[in-house]
Amino acid sequence: MSQDNTTAVKTAENEYLLEMDGIVKKFPGVVALDHAQLKLRPGTVHALMGENGAGKSTLMKCLFGIYNKDEGTIKVNGEETAFTNPRHALDHGVAMVHQELNQVLRRNVMENVWLGRLPLKNGFVDTKKMIADTQAVFDELEIDVDPKTIVGDLSVSQRQMVEIAKAVSYNAKILVLDEPTSSLTENEVEHLFRIMKKLTAQGVGIIYISHKMDEILRISDEVTIMRDGQWIVTKPASELTTDTIIRYMVNRSFDNRFPPKTNEMGDVLMTIRNLTGKYEPTCHDVNFDLHAGEILGIAGLVGSRRTEMVNTIFGYYTKASGEISLNGKVMDNSCPAEAKKNGFALLTEERRATGIFPLMPISFNSTIANIDSYGKPLLNNKKIEEDTKWVIDAINVKTPSSRTHIKSLSGGNQQKVIIGRWLLTQPDVLLLDEPTRGIDVGAKYEIYQLIIDLAAKGKGVIMVSSEMPELIGICDRILVMSNGHQAGIVERGKDFGGIQGEQETILTLAAKYI
Repeated sequence: MSQDNTTAVKTAENEYLLEMDGIVKKFPGVVALDHAQLKLRPGTVHALMGENGAGKSTLMKCLFGIYNKDEGTIKVNGEETAFTNPRHALDHGVAMVHQELNQVLRRNVMENVWLGRLPLKNGFVDTKKMIADTQAVFDELEIDVDPKTIVGDLSVSQRQMVEIAKAVSYNAKILVLDEPTSSLTENEVEHLFRIMKKLTAQGVGIIYISHKMDEILRISDEVTIMRDGQWIVTKPASELTTDTIIRYMVNRSFDNRFPPKTNEMGDVLMTIRNLTGKYEPTCHDVNFDLHAGEILGIAGLVGSRRTEMVNTIFGYYTKASGEISLNGKVMDNSCPAEAKKNGFALLTEERRATGIFPLMPISFNSTIANIDSYGKPLLNNKKIEEDTKWVIDAINVKTPSSRTHIKSLSGGNQQKVIIGRWLLTQPDVLLLDEPTRGIDVGAKYEIYQLIIDLAAKGKGVIMVSSEMPELIGICDRILVMSNGHQAGIVERGKDFGGIQGEQETILTLAAKYI
């Protein structure tokens, strides 16, 4: 009997493909998992939800052999197992697509798909077979990527599809998707959902980790919710609503998604005139004023050049023409170091790639942008510790100590540390690019409160976001970008026919130059 037929027989005898019971995982000073559990049925999508730091990723890493559990049992097809490493898990039909993609960027697509199991012929790599096998998987999943393309030349969404194809190529019966739509366009999300539907029809069980409530309620059969490392509840998705999910996640009602606005717009703080970047893709002829105490949202579709605009303001991208003035003085933000001296701060879009120093402690990550203030040639370690403590206390960073490596923190707490880093520089203008991406609703609320509090102190805040409710919820005005151009500014609170009308106005402007 083939391995696939054996698997099918065993699955028929067991109600669950996967059973995780009483899983405990401890790190120094932290109980990451406290008797957590999860059960996955064949042919279903099982959503795993919880705040950042709830233990979702840790539980999946225990399944996948990245971590060794301290207590509990894991059964696959009714047989108890404990995978010692990811390859062990893959060989037994368990695959995981991580939120942070781990690929060999300088090698081509097919080599990444078959890494560690390249087909051989007479002792040499059989390139012809590798191309054919890769194309066969791509055709099945309707993925339009050339197997010979270098992975580093692909978009993030294409790379993610390649990683999903790699998981499928192992004939996995259990597939874990960790925040799979965080970098996908609407059309790409629909494509992913079609792939998932095809896989579940073949009996594959999918564990789906996401913070996007609408996706969870749309595609899931069952939902497991975790909090503080513990299992809270498992229910059919049909019995849940956004409000009940949030209540389970944070143990409180979340009728108000956004804090009350306490900031007030004052005099003009910064002016942008005819701002154009030097190298394409970039922004063109952008003009706006930013007031003291204002939260200015930046909206736009994928490719609208929102990130390019804020990076040009900060000097990370070269400016071809235009003028940036702060408090009536023209600023030469020729590079990020100059922009920082001039009172600007930038929270980048890709937290892990360009925000944190993952192998360094919180103290380093908190103070690195303010390093010049701690003395030369010897650093004032006492002042560094004081400032780190201020960041942890003032922004409510959940961490065992200031010496903890930032990579060990949840995404929301990592984001808080980076915001605290820039607050120590005492900027006049804070540029935030997708500040709540990949962060749960509880941490989002805290970051919204931080942004509003900063504006209430007279700071100017520019906030790029792909979530329209977020922009409408906390911004005073919303500048809409389209294909590198400023399409218009929506004045919040004006008569657009309510929130629905504001959203329609923003979307109409976003499509203006497409």
